[in-house]
Amino acid sequence: MSILFAASGFTASDWRPKIEAFAGGRAVAVHGEDDYDTAAIRYALVWKPPSGLLASLPKLEVVFNLGAGVDALAADPTLPDCPLVRAVEPDMTMRMTEWIVLQVLTHHRQALAYLDQQRSREWRDLDQPPASAVRVGMMGMGTLGSDAADVLRRLGFQVAGWSRTPKTVDGVEMFSGDAGLDRFLRRTDILVVLLPLTDATRGILNMNLFEKLARNGALPGPILINAGRGGLQVEADILKALSTGALEAASLDVFETEPLSEVHPFWSHPRVIVTPHVAAVSDPTAICRNILGQIDAYERGEPLQNVVDLKVGY
Repeated sequence: MSILFAASGFTASDWRPKIEAFAGGRAVAVHGEDDYDTAAIRYALVWKPPSGLLASLPKLEVVFNLGAGVDALAADPTLPDCPLVRAVEPDMTMRMTEWIVLQVLTHHRQALAYLDQQRSREWRDLDQPPASAVRVGMMGMGTLGSDAADVLRRLGFQVAGWSRTPKTVDGVEMFSGDAGLDRFLRRTDILVVLLPLTDATRGILNMNLFEKLARNGALPGPILINAGRGGLQVEADILKALSTGALEAASLDVFETEPLSEVHPFWSHPRVIVTPHVAAVSDPTAICRNILGQIDAYERGEPLQNVVDLKVGY
């Protein structure tokens, strides 16, 4: 036996056959369902596994996280000293880009206002700026952010990116670090957030940041779109910003506490779009093909891809 699946909130019956299909004869065990020899496990496929589980596997060589966010694992003091690989897969990238483009266009083309008019049977056109007049700012320019930025740029939006460290992205005006953040925010009408959750980014989406967004754009006010991590946002500040005009609207796929409480005011807010952490939902077949392909390459002596640097948190 060499592969352990331990994923909180995932349906094992959906994943086991996909893992086995690409496992090349390697034995597969599901934590909580199968008896297994801890010393036989070389690879772990996980999402928020029980604290201490990975440390109990003495022969563990690689941990594969089944999503892009690794903050839960990084915060586990029992995490063993072996490579941690985060999921970066073309299907996941495509799904995230679809969700981001959907949200940008929903706000840009005033879909919420037109739905309100439909419910009241009101036939009235609304003033519509061109995409070329709207400035989108992407916070987080890794694989997911860069792909979404490229699609939005090709749709005609003015796209800029911000990252913790300097980067160059074709066709995208780039800003970086604390020195570049204020300038980036001042030119942004629609803020798209795909940052990892680290000590430096926790709570970064707060009133202080919202008040620095552009007020001179083609839209009625700034838009927040967050598909990064729930811990990035201060939800009380989002609600306050919506009431004061610091934000015009928001699309949120992630939350401080998930599932989102049934009494949370986001559910009924007329200018908030809520989706249940599905922007880049993991497809079992695509993810398993990618991970088992990496295991094959690793055993041939090739380097692992998308290894997390725990010092920076991504």
